[in-house]
Amino acid sequence: MAFDGRILSGVSVLAAVVEGGTFVKAAELIGITDSGVSRAIGRLEARLGVRLLERTTRSLSLTDEGRRFYEEVKPHLNAIEDAAIVASGTASAVRGRLKVDIDPFFLPLVLAGRLGAFCDRHPELTIEFVSKEQFGDLVSDGIDLAIRFGQPRFSTLVARKLIEAPILTVASPRYIERHGRPGDPADLSAHRCLQFLDPHSGTPFDWAFVRGEETIEVPTSGPLTFTDPKSMLEECIAGTGVTQVISWGVGDLLAEGALIDLFPDWHGELFPLFAFHPSRKHPPAKVRAFVDFCVEVCREL
Repeated sequence: MAFDGRILSGVSVLAAVVEGGTFVKAAELIGITDSGVSRAIGRLEARLGVRLLERTTRSLSLTDEGRRFYEEVKPHLNAIEDAAIVASGTASAVRGRLKVDIDPFFLPLVLAGRLGAFCDRHPELTIEFVSKEQFGDLVSDGIDLAIRFGQPRFSTLVARKLIEAPILTVASPRYIERHGRPGDPADLSAHRCLQFLDPHSGTPFDWAFVRGEETIEVPTSGPLTFTDPKSMLEECIAGTGVTQVISWGVGDLLAEGALIDLFPDWHGELFPLFAFHPSRKHPPAKVRAFVDFCVEVCREL
């Protein structure tokens, strides 16, 4: 098939649809009417001979063929964007829109309340946060950057380890008053432990404890399993059970006595925080700026 320049125009409209989620939002992003967006997608599908989008009255989603096509062309769109940025001399400008897939613990318990400083630094940038249990496909979801805990699982993404956080085992004074304080990690087998679900395995995270060169795993159980870290923390404060949390975001609760660090000698287990972005030669300035801000915040905790 000879190259048709109109395909590139259609691909840019498809990218706006994927990023915006609807024809209306795509039209706003690229400055045409929503009917113009619909016609452009129709022409692109006719030229390629495949259906790219599933359309219902309530939602749009990529078909399997559309997802494969978009994953192939998105890096080339990024390269064109990079070239335009370099040519315009604005490679260091932090502006536009940044869509971030962010860890459901990191956003409410670490970044919330601190983002105003970042906005003040970069008034020409707007950020859309998406928090999901599952780490999705960045390209097809129109995500510029993901900030997630845990080891990388996607070889197609560029991963940068930002920092590592200690894991604390905590309980409230109310729980200890009712159930006693465990003297050793192994004692937790007999306690009510609040579990957090690993979205990749579909089972609760294992409880591990590290002290110097010594590492032990303790089987734990309890009546509640969570995918929302804030709710799990609230239940722990209320005295429902013991839980393990990342040390960031609980410093004030420990200082005021709402939570007690049960095993201060067993802080050796570290949970890494990674930044992921689609593979490209030069991450945009807006991505670099937000990643640097996250590292800055973590180092202050």
